[in-house]
Amino acid sequence: MLQILHQDDAIIAVNKPAGMAVHRSKMVGNADVFLIDELREQVGGTVYLAHRLDRATSGVLLIARSSEVAAALGEQFMGRDVHKQYLTVVRGWPEPEQGIVDYPLPGSRDTGPRRDARTRYQRLATTEQAIALGRYPQQRYALLLAEPETGRFRQIRKHLAHIHHPVIGDCQHGRSDHNRLYKQYFSCHRMLLHAWRLSFRHPVSGEAMRIDAPLDAAFEGLLARFGWVLPALG
Repeated sequence: MLQILHQDDAIIAVNKPAGMAVHRSKMVGNADVFLIDELREQVGGTVYLAHRLDRATSGVLLIARSSEVAAALGEQFMGRDVHKQYLTVVRGWPEPEQGIVDYPLPGSRDTGPRRDARTRYQRLATTEQAIALGRYPQQRYALLLAEPETGRFRQIRKHLAHIHHPVIGDCQHGRSDHNRLYKQYFSCHRMLLHAWRLSFRHPVSGEAMRIDAPLDAAFEGLLARFGWVLPALG
């Protein structure tokens, strides 16, 4: 059963679980459960994706009840009128503590043309763990708030890897040694990227909307273990 964060006659917002594919595509491969099918079964009627999240990412996903509403929401995303806030755990302590990664990215094909891409980040908390790996006796990790200003393919993951602070659990762009460390020492088997908050205009009423998605047990447990507390961001 999917966790529904908001539902009305025009839109539905769900808390997408990590590891669940949103819909069928060549990128997904051998998935046999798809969020869009599960939601259709759960709520009945027609449902249309307004945007997408990577399979490994969790958090707020917007669904439209009609193609017209999906198109209206799509215009907001294309016009960069939607404010997206993600939580992520990365290797190292990014400096400066707040910054912007401005680095053009290709689409789903790495050989494709690069387009402008910008991601703001803010360091929320840090930890140093006494676990030897490679040349270092201790490992540093940070909790970040990431705010993509554009919507390129795997943008946050690629941008954080570009500045040498990859997302923990990212099998494509991350560090396999640190991913293994999190599995071995912290029993964490998911990619630590969560679509935490989405702010937009309701496509029918025009009302300002803000939808927050709570963290799952694995992500929440890691925050507790490291003594990290989420800020009350306005």
